[in-house]
Amino acid sequence: MESNCNSITRSALLVPLAIDAKQDAWISILLATIGGVFIFLIYHRLYLYYPNILPTTYVQKIIGTFFGRIVAFIYIIFFLYLASRVLRDFGEMLAVVGYRETPLSVNNLLLILVVAYSLRKGIEVLARSGEIFSVLIYFLAISGFILVMSSNLIELDKLRPFLEYGFFPILKVSFTQVIFFPFGEIFAFSMVLPYLNNSKKARITGILALGLAGINLAIVMAVNITVLGVDGVSRSLFPLLSTIQTINLGFLERLDIFFMLALVILGFFKISIYVYAALIGTADLFKIEKPSQLAFPFGFVVWFFSIAIASKVTEHMEEGLDIVPLYLQLPFQVIFPLFILMIAFFKNKNAK
Repeated sequence: MESNCNSITRSALLVPLAIDAKQDAWISILLATIGGVFIFLIYHRLYLYYPNILPTTYVQKIIGTFFGRIVAFIYIIFFLYLASRVLRDFGEMLAVVGYRETPLSVNNLLLILVVAYSLRKGIEVLARSGEIFSVLIYFLAISGFILVMSSNLIELDKLRPFLEYGFFPILKVSFTQVIFFPFGEIFAFSMVLPYLNNSKKARITGILALGLAGINLAIVMAVNITVLGVDGVSRSLFPLLSTIQTINLGFLERLDIFFMLALVILGFFKISIYVYAALIGTADLFKIEKPSQLAFPFGFVVWFFSIAIASKVTEHMEEGLDIVPLYLQLPFQVIFPLFILMIAFFKNKNAK
């Protein structure tokens, strides 16, 4: 469960998530968590209808072979595009934290090479590594929170006034932004569900992972606001980094290095999940016996996309927060899966 939770929260920790809701951003995140559970239940219902095959196959059974193969191929491209966005997020973060003179292309290349190498070893190795690193991530997170508290940086008054602008802005941010990023991104796990050893635990594990991710993100955003204020979070490209850099205990310096270590680990796993989904989807669609052979070619594609999608970091962030959720994530993560679920429901009902 912890590794699933971390897969959801990874790149969301970097950006000023839900800050359009001002000091109520943490409430917006918690509400979006509930919406994320409903999105997950769509994929889980489809999985129950077709438990032994990948989405790239059952979409052909639902809407026909011709259109199904087209849709499956589009989803593979979508997985690669999202992987490239996450890679760009962490490449930009590395440039800000400690590699100012290193070209973005080099940062991205080094990370994607590690991802490609790990995917050559298979999903089980990746999953077990995630369980191990989850312990380290939570240790660093708890340590960071204690250090922020010890530095007397938290001012709870910055979370007030409560619901200053009413409930509508909070709902708007929840269901036009946060529900798609990061919670809607759990749709990538629909490509992994057929490989589960214990399929009966899929539902409860997914729901618990989403709940834990929502609580984690809400706490992080609340801490960011109490330390930096709403204006400080809004102006910062990486507010959690800015929060960590404010820690001042005299004998502790350069704690942002630990922040960078944790986020790079998290980024590695999130990119790996997306690329793996594209790998097994391609292998299933084109009947390739060894998906691992595609790891390095797909890694190169993701690396190229990560450089080409935006000319500068501000453009990349604006696209990720304003354009991608409504024009890509809404149709691909919610509308179309709901559409094929309705068709699958009537097909299975008639079959029975």
